[in-house]
Amino acid sequence: MTVRVRFAPSPTGYVHIGSLRTALYNYLFAKNQGGKYILRIEDTDRTRYVEGAIENMLKAMEWAGVVHDEGPFIENDEIVQRGDRGPYIQSERLDIYHKYIENLLENGHAYYCFCSKDRLDKIREQQRAQGLTPRYDGHCRNIPLEEARRRVEAGEPHVIRLKLPEDTDVTFTDLVRGEVTMNTRDLDDQVLIKTDGFPTYHFAVVIDDHFMGITHIIRGEEWLSSTPKHIILYDAFGWEKPKYVHLPNILNAEKKKLSKRHGDVAVEDFRKKGYLPEALVNYIALVGWSPDDNEEIMDMDEMIEKFSFDRVSKSGGVFDIDKLNWVNSHYIKKADLDRLTNLCIPYLVEAGLIKEDEKDEKYDWVKRIVNTAKERIEYLAQISDYAKRFFGEEVKLESEDVKEVLNEEHVSKLLNIFKEKVSEAEEINNEFGKKVFKTIQKETGIKGKKLYMPIRAALTGQLHGPDIDEVIVILGRENIIKRVEFVKNHYIII
Repeated sequence: MTVRVRFAPSPTGYVHIGSLRTALYNYLFAKNQGGKYILRIEDTDRTRYVEGAIENMLKAMEWAGVVHDEGPFIENDEIVQRGDRGPYIQSERLDIYHKYIENLLENGHAYYCFCSKDRLDKIREQQRAQGLTPRYDGHCRNIPLEEARRRVEAGEPHVIRLKLPEDTDVTFTDLVRGEVTMNTRDLDDQVLIKTDGFPTYHFAVVIDDHFMGITHIIRGEEWLSSTPKHIILYDAFGWEKPKYVHLPNILNAEKKKLSKRHGDVAVEDFRKKGYLPEALVNYIALVGWSPDDNEEIMDMDEMIEKFSFDRVSKSGGVFDIDKLNWVNSHYIKKADLDRLTNLCIPYLVEAGLIKEDEKDEKYDWVKRIVNTAKERIEYLAQISDYAKRFFGEEVKLESEDVKEVLNEEHVSKLLNIFKEKVSEAEEINNEFGKKVFKTIQKETGIKGKKLYMPIRAALTGQLHGPDIDEVIVILGRENIIKRVEFVKNHYIII
C-alpha cells in the first residue's frame, strides 16, 4: 500500500499556524513512508469563500517548504492542477457528488428534508430549554422517496440528510488516541447536500478521500466527533475506510485554543516579522510532537526521518513565542549573510533608514550591519531598531553607567587622540579598526577596558555590543568625528 495523505483547507482567509502544522504533519508522515502528499481545496461553503485565499495559501505553503505532490499550483500567475486524481478543487467536482448522493437516496442511507429554518430554530431552542443537545428531530426521515422527489420537482426548498442508524455504537482506532467509540444517539442526521446544491464538508470529504486514494486522514481534533458520520458513509458505500489521526490543538499561554484575538496566528504574520521559514516549521513541528532523541533543532530531512505518530501528544501543545524566538535566532545566526541582508533591506527601507534607490549602492554597508546584528536579534523586523545606532551624529546613552565611564579622567584626552587617528587615516577599513587600538595603547599606555569601553560608549552610547572594530568601519570617518564631538559637548564634564 502506498501511503497517500491530504491537507484540505478552505479558502476563507489567512493560513492559521495550526493549519500549517496539520499540513506539515501530513507532509512529514507521507515523506517518512515514501508516500504522496496531496493538497485539496474545500471551497463548497460559498458564503465563506475569500477571493485570493487559494493563491495566498499556495504561496504560504511554498514559502514554508511544505510542498504537495498533487493538487493546485501557481504557474505564470495562474492556478493549475497537477495529478491524476483531480479535480483537486471541490467546486469542480459537483457532478461526482450528485451521482453518489443518488446512490445514498436509493439505498435508504439519505433522505430529503423540507424543514424550514424557522422550524429548525424552534426545535433547537426547545431542546436547549430541556437541557438536551440540539439536533435534528427526524421529522422528514420517513417521507417516502417518491413523495419527496415530487416535492423537489415542484420546487420546494430542501436539503439532503444522512440517515444515521439508531442507537448504534461506532468504533474506530485513532493512531494518536487509540480506540474511540461513539453512539449515534449523540449524533445528528447531518446535512449532506445544502439548499444551494453544494455538498457539505461531511459528504464531500468522504467522496474525495475515497476517489483520491487517501489512506490516512490527519486532521485537527475538532473533527473527532464527526468521524463516526464519515465511517457510516464509508460503510453505506461499501468502501474501505482510511486510518484516522486527530491532532491536538495548538494552545495559547492561557491553555486556550490559539486564535487571532490573542495576537499573531497567521503564517503571514510571522513571515512579515522576519521569521525564517525553516525556523517556523522546525518550531511548529515541536508543538505537539517530539522525536525519540528529544532533539529540538532539526531541518526538514531530519524531521522526516524521525517523524512518527507514536510521539504525537494527545493533549494540546502550548505555542510559546519565546521558544519560537530562540529557535529563530539560532537559524538567523547560521543563515547565509547575503540571504539575511536581502531579507533585512525592506525593513530598513520601510523605517526610512535607507531609500529604495540606495539598496544596491549601500548593500555592502548594510551587510556589515546585518552581520553584527545576526547574533543579537530574534526576528528580522528587529533590524530597524538595531540599525538606528549606526545612523546620525547624535548619541543617546543607554544608562548612567555609560556617562560615568565617559567622565573618567583620561577619557577626554583618549577621545581626542582617537578622533585624530580617524581624521588622519587613509581609509576607515577593517585593517584600521584592528590597528588603531594597538597604536593608541602604545602611545598612551591606556589599555583593556580603559581603552575600549570609553570609545564604544562615545560611538554607540553603550558599554557592550558588537565588535568595536566592525562598528568603526560601519560608522565611517565622518560619523565617528561628529559623534565624538557630540559626546564631548553634551556628556563629558571633566
